[in-house]
Parts: sequence; structure tokens; C-alpha cells
Amino acid sequence: MSVTLKDIARAAGVNASTASRCLSGFQGVNEGTRQRVIQVAAEMKYRPNRVARGLVTGRSHTIALLISDIRNPFFAELARGAEDAANAAGSDLILCNSDFDAGKQMKYLRSLSEKRVDGILMNSVASLRREQLKQLADLHLPVVLLNKPEIRTEFSTVSSDNFEGGRLAGAHLAQLGHRKIAHITGPRHHGNLTERLRGFLAALKSARLPAPLVLHGQNSFSGGYDLAHIFFAKHPEITAIFAGNDAMAFGVGRAAAELNLQFPRDMSLIGFDDVDLAQVVSPPLTSIHAPKYEIGQVAVETLLKIVERGGAGPPEQRILGVKLVVRKSCGPPRTK
Repeated sequence: MSVTLKDIARAAGVNASTASRCLSGFQGVNEGTRQRVIQVAAEMKYRPNRVARGLVTGRSHTIALLISDIRNPFFAELARGAEDAANAAGSDLILCNSDFDAGKQMKYLRSLSEKRVDGILMNSVASLRREQLKQLADLHLPVVLLNKPEIRTEFSTVSSDNFEGGRLAGAHLAQLGHRKIAHITGPRHHGNLTERLRGFLAALKSARLPAPLVLHGQNSFSGGYDLAHIFFAKHPEITAIFAGNDAMAFGVGRAAAELNLQFPRDMSLIGFDDVDLAQVVSPPLTSIHAPKYEIGQVAVETLLKIVERGGAGPPEQRILGVKLVVRKSCGPPRTK
């Protein structure tokens, strides 16, 4: 049978309250008594019951990370940063995948609330509307969003500088001499992706270039693959593509290979996120580097600060810097 706190107290000759204070590091306990209790606990191989302790403290020391697509390598690095930060703070991290399903996302949110997690990091399936933000607030849980809503919100957010990333992508293609450009992206309303599009359009406008062809679909490998086949068939004039994320760019690459098209000989391709795989595909993918690990790390630190202050205080809006990483998938436009 498991050793209980009462067993430790009895063996150390103190009451359960004193034993608890000794093991929890509270002040006001005789140092000799503290050491005796700690020694007895070690000898009896005592393991504290975190569930029972949570009933007293109101903390489960568990947080959740709810992402939209576990297949996207962007989230692997983000989750690693979040897990490292949670572990350093003495908390456990639960990973949940909504798989682009808004209903599944809401089901997870309710379940996590019932499990009394301390807070939730959330990358939403799509941009959250007022009704959805209200449903999130009604959970009465600290939440940090990983994609910034298009409307003002009471929630803290942590994201990369998506507008600047889109601007860098547009400026790079413009500098190479491209004029007939396509942008493939996710849903029409999706915080991060919408900001990337805004930055991209601003760069092309600044360079006095025509508006790009913009196609919306699912922001995944299969989404990029499907959209690529559409514009390869209908818009052979396109010389450059900016994909909303690297996963979509890899889908474009698959579609291009099936049609014997090569980058950058036949057209240029640039992604967003700079996941590790971008360095090893052929040719290596030019991409906007997003600080994935740091986003996860900062998001956990932000969430735990909110938990510590009981949800009080104004929301924080953290935007982390990005940079262009030039590889071999982009070049000047092809000549006909």
C-alpha cells in the first residue's frame, strides 16, 4: 500500500499538519523537526499525492497544449519549448490535437476544464469569433492563445511577427524580379495566416507589383498539395509561390514533382516557419524562420504568471521576431 502523509507524521512523532508544512517548505517550522520529517519520508519512500494536494491548493500543476495539427513539424518544436518550460516550473504538460476540427477543439476545452488543469495554451483551428471567445471565457481558466484573434480579447497571446514575415517573403520575391505571384494559405480568417497575407500584400504594393493570386484551403501538407494542382492547371503564368507555412510548401513540392516541375528552374517557392525538414528537402526550402521553441517557452511562462496571480491583471501580447532564411528554392523568374 502507498505510504500516506499520516504514516509519515506518525513515524516522525508529529501531527499531519506539521508533516505537511515540513514537506511543503513552509516557514515557521522547527528546523530539527523539518529534517526529521524529511528523513522519515525518504526512508519510507513517500510520494506526495498531487491530486489530494491540488484539492487544498487549488492547483493541479498540469497545463494543456491544444494544437490544430500534430502532423505539422512546427508544433513539434513548439511543444518541446512548452514542455521544457513546464518541466522547469514543476508542471506537467498534456498535449491535445484538434485535427482542424472546431467541434473536437471545443470538446477538448470542456474536458480539460473538468480535469482542473491550471491553464491552457491554444492554437485555434480558425480565428475565434466573439461567441467562441465568450465560450472560452466561460471556462474560467487561464488561457494563452498562440494565434492572435482579429478582434480585441481579454486573453494573452504569444506569436511570431506574422506581418513582418509576410512582408519579408514578398520583398524577397519582388527583389528577385517576380511579378506573377501566388499565395496559398489556410482559412480566410485565421489570425496568424491572415497577418502573413497582410504583410505579403503590403510588400508587393510597396514594390508596385500586381496583386497576387490568393488561394485559400487547409493549412496542411494535403492543403498545399491540392491548391498547387489547382493553380498549376489554371495559372501556368505564375513564377513564384509563397506558402502560408512550410507544411503547405512541402505539399506544393509534392505536386510539382508529379508534374516534373523543378524549383527554382520552373518557379520559386518560399515557406513560413523554417522547420528542420526545410533544410533537407530537395532543393532546400527558402523560408521565414519563426522562433518555434521560444514561442512554446514564452507561452508557458506567460500562462504560469497568469495562474500565479489568479487571473488578475491585463492581458499580455507577446510578438517574437522572425527572419528570412535564403536557401535554394528561390531564384529569378524563368524566361520564356
